[in-house]
Amino acid sequence: MDMLWSGWGDPAKATPLPETVIGLLRDLLGVTPRAAAPVELTDLRVPEAPLTAAARRALYEAVGGAEHVRTDAESRIRRTRGKSTPDLLRIRAGDVGDVPAAVVLPASHDEVLAVLRACAAHDLALVPFGGGTSVVGGLAPDQPASRRRPVVALDLRRMNGLLALDPVSRTATLQPGLRAPDAEALLAAHGFTLGHFPQSYEWATLGGFAAARSSGQASAGYGRFDDMVLGLTLATPEGTLEAGRAPRSAAGPDLRQLVLGSEGVFGVITSVTVRLRPLPAARVYEGWRFASFDEGATALRRLAQDGPRPTVLRLSDETETLIGLAQPDAIGASGTLETAGCQAITGYEGTAEDVAHRRQRAAAVLRACGGTYLGEEPGERWAQGRYAAPYLRDALLDAGAFAETLETAAFWSRVPELYAAVRHALTTTLTEAGTPPLVMCHISHVYENGASLYFTVVSAQGEDPVAHWAPAKRAASEAILGAGGTISHHHGVGTDHRDGYVREAGPLGVEALRAVKRRLDPAGVLNPGVLLALD
Repeated sequence: MDMLWSGWGDPAKATPLPETVIGLLRDLLGVTPRAAAPVELTDLRVPEAPLTAAARRALYEAVGGAEHVRTDAESRIRRTRGKSTPDLLRIRAGDVGDVPAAVVLPASHDEVLAVLRACAAHDLALVPFGGGTSVVGGLAPDQPASRRRPVVALDLRRMNGLLALDPVSRTATLQPGLRAPDAEALLAAHGFTLGHFPQSYEWATLGGFAAARSSGQASAGYGRFDDMVLGLTLATPEGTLEAGRAPRSAAGPDLRQLVLGSEGVFGVITSVTVRLRPLPAARVYEGWRFASFDEGATALRRLAQDGPRPTVLRLSDETETLIGLAQPDAIGASGTLETAGCQAITGYEGTAEDVAHRRQRAAAVLRACGGTYLGEEPGERWAQGRYAAPYLRDALLDAGAFAETLETAAFWSRVPELYAAVRHALTTTLTEAGTPPLVMCHISHVYENGASLYFTVVSAQGEDPVAHWAPAKRAASEAILGAGGTISHHHGVGTDHRDGYVREAGPLGVEALRAVKRRLDPAGVLNPGVLLALD
């Protein structure tokens, strides 16, 4: 099943906002209904695929026939850009100016290599396409007008198998086009789980997780995806790169880390070997309340540094707690900023004995830090709605609101400054533009030495929503870098964060990466302008 072409996920799961919420948006933020309905898929007109006869033949030969190369309008539209709010606003307005020329579906590593060679030989650009869930422009190559080549979307859905499983070492080798729920089902049949559950879980793929250094909602217990990867195979225009033959090694720099987070600019990940955990026998999620965000952050830091660490550990600030972000039918039902406080979610997965032990010890820490136990109901409600936020974003867009997210991370000592700086930048910029926003935030991932902050912004759209958001995004990025944060914690760089990444990595670091790019992809075939600007 394909994702909704003009929004997130399964159209059957989309729920419009209640009239009470629409009224709240109007009264609080000045949101007004859209001037025009989004275009329909059948109304979009795309040009004929700009492929030469020789290029078509080369692509057909690479993947075993014309049936695995699609040039029809719908297939190409569905692989146009990703799912950020600007991406969706543009396509809803009928902008398909950067639609790919073709969608190619390989079935093996060797076919990926053949497609890459064909693209290099016929001057085509290529974008690896997994679940299509990028929210940072990772599927929107940035080519200058003087060097604009037809783009091939390399859809990896046919590469969706479990290649090997080692129950003794607790590892599995999986193909990159495997969606996360399917991967979990395959592993569960053998008594294992990967434990990676990001908000994009229902649609994202294993290759995408690796390419973007994804972090799941249970990262406190299972770790980030880059912690899970023990080995990988990369197909490049210059050949095959294999990285990782043991859990850890001192044999030079770790090439796995070069590929993880590379966002398809060095090559196409064709397999990943990951570590596994036994399926948990028990799962418990619960809620806690803290009087302030600072108080709650202190409690999370205590658990992250000194233990016991829950499997899931999250904290919403006062505004997000008040709004009740994941429940459209209960938005604004939590009282006032003074009475709502901040809600934390703790979750425990493992054996029944381990879960009971960690819950008891963690509860003592949380109470000592000022926390009030709210029972299991808030935690279970969060677990049931943990993948619903993107659907809410679409419903807000449908109602005429602008809604977008951004995330960062910093060391614990910098988290308060980072939180204040980003909130101030977003609030000030959008208010000065005449659309005062609602800015919400939560700590979504914790580490011994720091934490991530995940911001959600809602405002009126303005006359040109994409142009309206751009200054606020720039201001937030400046605030992040100025306060010592990273430009991206788990969404990746794409094109949206590229300038910030260049500043974060520094000139020498960027040149080193350019050197890798030139060696592995000398013709610049792969995802041009993503992560690194073109030379």
